[in-house]
Amino acid sequence: MYEPIRAKSVHSTVAGAPSFPHRSREDELDIQLAGHLSALLATTDELRALDPSDGLDTAAEQLAAQVARLRSGQAPVRVPATGSTPEPCRMALHRRAHALAGRALVVAASRADTAVAILAAERMDAHAAALGPRELASR
Repeated sequence: MYEPIRAKSVHSTVAGAPSFPHRSREDELDIQLAGHLSALLATTDELRALDPSDGLDTAAEQLAAQVARLRSGQAPVRVPATGSTPEPCRMALHRRAHALAGRALVVAASRADTAVAILAAERMDAHAAALGPRELASR
């Protein structure tokens, strides 16, 4: 009915035994937040390529700075938009950016990162304004 375990556990924590690396909850939240901000930065860069503005330039710089901070100084990869791809819908980009900023806000609040929470809330407001109340409500 019961057979004793004959092999050593692969999860052994005995000194000298190989173990797999563990990350803390804070490290996991940093990784998740950096991912959301990177996606928001990519969407912001797409919007900047379609309709350049000082506001989007400033937002992109702030997002890049926060991603670099979360990644221990490693700057995010930014691909310049080229004309070879079909032009995406501005409203779809604003909806995507609004959703990404919302996700970033939730994670920033969870890790008590006030600077990122404020930036994410500002981006949500900017994209909500670009969408208009009717477009945002239809989601």
